[in-house]
Amino acid sequence: MTVPLRGVVVCHGELAPALVRSVEEISGIRDALVPISNSGCDRSQLEDRIVAAVGDGPAVVFVDMPSGSCLLAAARRLAGAPTARVVTGVNLAMLLEFVFDRTLTPDQAASRAVATGGKAISSR
Repeated sequence: MTVPLRGVVVCHGELAPALVRSVEEISGIRDALVPISNSGCDRSQLEDRIVAAVGDGPAVVFVDMPSGSCLLAAARRLAGAPTARVVTGVNLAMLLEFVFDRTLTPDQAASRAVATGGKAISSR
């Protein structure tokens, strides 16, 4: 049996738990995403939280901004990890797409998340 991809959502403040709760409420899918906040920790502690959440299996780490402590912590500890990819600019659309198909490789899931997340952004 193939291990399903794990999603880890790393954000400033309370954004990660809020996004994960929203995805669970909309999709009905639980335990596909792990929220991580940078609140109350230094970069080393944040890195440890991310590594623990990713575990040993394949994962996509969704980060809120393309800069800042969350990205730096994820990039530093996951650089060269063969089964983990980092996607910045997390939004609800990409997380929903992710939870509905976790059979992809980390590369495929990351590419799909970027495409879906980008399409979800518009101005009217």
